[in-house]
Amino acid sequence: MGCALSPYAGLSLWHAAAGGSWAPRPRLDGDTEADVAIVGAGFTGLWTAYYLAEADPTLRVVVLESEVAGFGASGRNGGWCSALFPASLGSLSRLAGRDAALAQHAAMRATVDEVVRVAADEGIDADVARGGTITLARTRPQWDRARAEVAAARTWGRGEDDLALWDAGTASRRLRATRVHGATYTPDCAVIHPAKLVRGLAEACERRGVTIHEGTRVTAIEPGRAVTAHGTVRARHVVRATEGFTALLPGSARAVAPVYSLMIATEPLPEAVWDRIGLRERETFTDHRHLVIYGQRTADGRLAFGGRGAPYHLGSRVRPEFDRVPRVHAALLDTLLDLFPVLRGTTVTHAWGGPLGIPRDWCASVGVDPATGLAWAGGYVGDGVGTSNLAGRTLRDLLLRRDTALTRLPWVGHRSRAWEPEPLRWLGINAGLRAMTLADGEERLTGRPSVIARAVAPLLG
Repeated sequence: MGCALSPYAGLSLWHAAAGGSWAPRPRLDGDTEADVAIVGAGFTGLWTAYYLAEADPTLRVVVLESEVAGFGASGRNGGWCSALFPASLGSLSRLAGRDAALAQHAAMRATVDEVVRVAADEGIDADVARGGTITLARTRPQWDRARAEVAAARTWGRGEDDLALWDAGTASRRLRATRVHGATYTPDCAVIHPAKLVRGLAEACERRGVTIHEGTRVTAIEPGRAVTAHGTVRARHVVRATEGFTALLPGSARAVAPVYSLMIATEPLPEAVWDRIGLRERETFTDHRHLVIYGQRTADGRLAFGGRGAPYHLGSRVRPEFDRVPRVHAALLDTLLDLFPVLRGTTVTHAWGGPLGIPRDWCASVGVDPATGLAWAGGYVGDGVGTSNLAGRTLRDLLLRRDTALTRLPWVGHRSRAWEPEPLRWLGINAGLRAMTLADGEERLTGRPSVIARAVAPLLG
């Protein structure tokens, strides 16, 4: 079944443009044994498999995927391989101290280089460009937050090479949006084509002897085994790498909240339009508003743009129909036109979305329970392209019982508390999303920092 005929090609722009076949690999057929069973063939599962197989080619590594590799957020995201980590340096410092927090930040910065390196070494053409990230300030409160962020970075010893403050003129020379007061800039981000990267990574795993079974939904993760309707994989270690789909596992509905992020993509834009927008180096971009937005210039000249705002669904439900919310996609287009009026009349060719995983304290984690052999990684809050690579390398070291700088990072072994039971979870998450939307509107109207955002911030990690 070729890509053009596959239902998977309709999941996103990235799936449609990845090329090749989305035909599922053979599903599990009966019971089998492995050294490591990995549940989920997204970036977390595949990076873990890749580094394990590289470190010890004799290991029997089996990856189980309910759909196809790259079906979830790994194939549908905004295409940012960044050094962003969802928990702040302050939060990490409170967990493990200042030096540990800075070590986590340094590891995330190095991860961007590592992903770019592996893609090149494995011959994965993922449309990579190392343009960094521009975060615009488009209101006075946003500009105040930008300056405060850079000032705080300096107290951590982070210099201009890590996070710079740009005035309006400098920012507008790189990205010509409306109402620019200035921007922050970090070089620590590479733009990628996520579906090409995840597909190429799956193939790289197979070249190293990893077995990937697709169309194989895991119904239970237990010490020593991963259970499916098609058979059981018995393994010394079982890794949960399910991120936004974790709630579908029995007993895990409160572990990670699946919150949807949606995207749109324009038709390829002529160079004359790009001359009026910028992004010559294919920088990723966002701004300092409260409700997250994100964008990139694709290799074929489209503008791919996304953001939060879609509702959380009662009971941590995850369904295909939640991937498309017309009012949210329309709001994304309105935001894009507000940023770049030159796009008026441009055709939006793709609209899609999917769930990402949010832990209760907004802190991603990775770990292995030595008593049970169960391992996990996730809770990336939308910053998973880079963080999942760090997770894969860290799980490699943990599973092989290596004591390394990675295994001593502060997120290792961290356990987020469970989300509240329903309907409190539904009320709280959706109230928070609504509050952030209102906070941005408040700041546009008043020109002052939002009272709403200040009130809600302690509840959002």
